[in-house]
Amino acid sequence: MKTFRAAVLHALASPLAIEDVESAELAPSDVLIRNRASGLCHTDLEVIDGSLAYPLPIVLGHEGAGIVEAVGTGVTRVRPGDHVVASWNPHCGDCFYCDRNLPILCEPFTREQPRGNLLDGASRLRCNGARLNHFSVVSSHAEYSVVPESGAIKVPDGIPFDRACLLGCGVMTGVGAVSRLARVEAGAIVAVVGCGAVGLNVIQAAVLERAAIVIAIDRDPGKLALAVRFGATPTAVTILVRTPRSPHQARESAAGSSGDVVMGSLLVRARAGFVAVGSR
Repeated sequence: MKTFRAAVLHALASPLAIEDVESAELAPSDVLIRNRASGLCHTDLEVIDGSLAYPLPIVLGHEGAGIVEAVGTGVTRVRPGDHVVASWNPHCGDCFYCDRNLPILCEPFTREQPRGNLLDGASRLRCNGARLNHFSVVSSHAEYSVVPESGAIKVPDGIPFDRACLLGCGVMTGVGAVSRLARVEAGAIVAVVGCGAVGLNVIQAAVLERAAIVIAIDRDPGKLALAVRFGATPTAVTILVRTPRSPHQARESAAGSSGDVVMGSLLVRARAGFVAVGSR
């Protein structure tokens, strides 16, 4: 059993409370991480304001990085002292979808994480003798996290923790969407609608895949400036105004061409006019 401090959400629209929390003995597949950095994602805020329903009380945080402190008896992929990033989408490796190389649809994950559990259907956390819920199988707004082995991803020791934690959500979501889902090819025209945390990582991933033009589309000039730093084509940044000309603005930014790939985290209804025939 381990006792440590965690930021606990007891009620919607209320401040997080710093509480002394106890973790149970590690199960064979558990990894105990001493957190060194934890990012604040908009998803955390949605749980706090009630727009994303999770059981309370709960320890939030799903962008965590730290050092492995202890492992269960069955863990082989990491060991104490390893630097790791916590994954908000661990997988069991044995279910229908995992057997088909679709771990993001892992059945124990999709069933148990909305209930505040780890993959085995149980919580490891307690506060004042009562059960605490895990958030996205990570709960990194705490001094320690207990995660499944598949949720502790070893990273090089040289990556600063405050950078590494970002890999756990926005980076892997944006980069994975480009490389694994859209499979952007060299020479493609990529339009990114919304240049927040995920959108910026879509941009840098498109650059890594050698897209010919990366169009950045947003209503915030500050975000568009960041988009250029992340690799968006400087002549193809577009301040999106809610008018019928929005798709035309984007096409003009790409020298008259529509996007081969259009990816966005907001304003999805506007996407149709940006997409070329036969694109995705």
